[in-house]
Amino acid sequence: MSTVTIYPAILSGGVGTRLWPLARASTPKQLLALYGKNTLIQDTALRATFPNAAPPLVVCGERHRFIVAEQMQEVGISPAAIVLEPVGRNTAPAAAIISLMVAEKYPQGLILLLPSDHVIQDIAAFQTAVAKATTAARDGYIVAFGLKPSGAETGYGYIEVGPPLKNGEGANSISRFLEKPDAKAAAAYSQSGNYCWNSGMLLFRADVMLAELRSLAPDIVGPCTSALAAASRDSDFVRLDTPSFESAPNISIDVAIMEKTAKAAVVPCDLGWADVGTWSSLWSLEERDADDNVLQGDVVTVDAQGSFVRSDRGLTALVGVKDLVVVAIEDIVLVADRMHTQSVSAVVQKLKSLNRPEVSDHPRVQRPWGSYQSIDSGAGFQVKEIVVKPGGRLSLQMHHKRAEHWVVVEGTAQVTCDGKVFTLNTNEATFIPLGAKHRLENLGKTLLRLIEVQCGSYLGEDDIVRFEDVYGRADSRKA
Repeated sequence: MSTVTIYPAILSGGVGTRLWPLARASTPKQLLALYGKNTLIQDTALRATFPNAAPPLVVCGERHRFIVAEQMQEVGISPAAIVLEPVGRNTAPAAAIISLMVAEKYPQGLILLLPSDHVIQDIAAFQTAVAKATTAARDGYIVAFGLKPSGAETGYGYIEVGPPLKNGEGANSISRFLEKPDAKAAAAYSQSGNYCWNSGMLLFRADVMLAELRSLAPDIVGPCTSALAAASRDSDFVRLDTPSFESAPNISIDVAIMEKTAKAAVVPCDLGWADVGTWSSLWSLEERDADDNVLQGDVVTVDAQGSFVRSDRGLTALVGVKDLVVVAIEDIVLVADRMHTQSVSAVVQKLKSLNRPEVSDHPRVQRPWGSYQSIDSGAGFQVKEIVVKPGGRLSLQMHHKRAEHWVVVEGTAQVTCDGKVFTLNTNEATFIPLGAKHRLENLGKTLLRLIEVQCGSYLGEDDIVRFEDVYGRADSRKA
């Protein structure tokens, strides 16, 4: 790699509705381990760790802040900051925010803008491509990374590669950007050898990006400057000012800048890249058995071929079928033709119109201290499994309309109840009366798991009054 410092910026927006029901608004696809042991955002951060790379800046939504922070910690990465968007505004405002942050100290600092949901199998080729792009970026170009097409793909945008840049060291000019083509055009592009897929990855100088934004998309920088100036900061989080950021246009960096600028360049590369956008794309990436099936979890097949099956909820059996996608998780079973998994997003839209919670919420709800899941419920009662991470500490709280019974099934709990502090070990229980101030903590080094039985006239999550909270949550609805 070149010795110039590069500032990686990871964009963690979007959900990935075509990977529903696993990807939902509460846990978008980049926060899932879809390919390999790490989540997609973890792999993105790891491949952006090289000798001349600064700690990454991460941009994500407010509701995902603790999950993102925890996932970075799990792979040993300490972000320079985690920027919290109060609303989604696409990639151009995010690029403006990052450029403003880097330019404050390093006006000519090089920013490596990375989507968080890609699979890149050849890390050495990725780092070589970044090195090739560095000279052009330092010279004032906004450098895209163009991917060698592996087929006539109609789901991606294309870049027509122009002549090499002078002193570009592997970078070329861009003749034009092309939107997602029809099948005939895609076949022509992929066969010509002069077109690349547009990866969405960019390398540019902070001051150059800001100048181009002010010139070509002047309604972006002002709101982003105000949102950053009025941002609140605590720990590693930078919370952008909501009214200011909401006034920024919802627009991609390609539409706002790349399709208009005279400073666009491209480095053609072959990275073993995949956009994990559908269940069929996962089928094509994973190792398949002799019947061309990808089988994950407890799955048995008889005379079944060409299928992707994921079973997280017990045994799933397939008999005499072909080219299916079957995803069986705790609360949903999806069955689709493998050739039509692009249409899964249409199911999500239909569920939205029916106000179904399955669009956004998983049965297991993540919290900064761990998670909980409802096991059973009925008139006046609810049973939950609560998992508290080592060091996790729930808020000091009380409920107006319910009492709770806690039974520890794994680990050791420290309990506070109306001023009394005591320990519960495995197979021990306690009662939290209605109206009692209480807190649950895990001071141990292993997971704490308990069963909570709630009884009362109302069991909603908004019946929480917080008195103290180490995670800064003033609103019980926040994650």
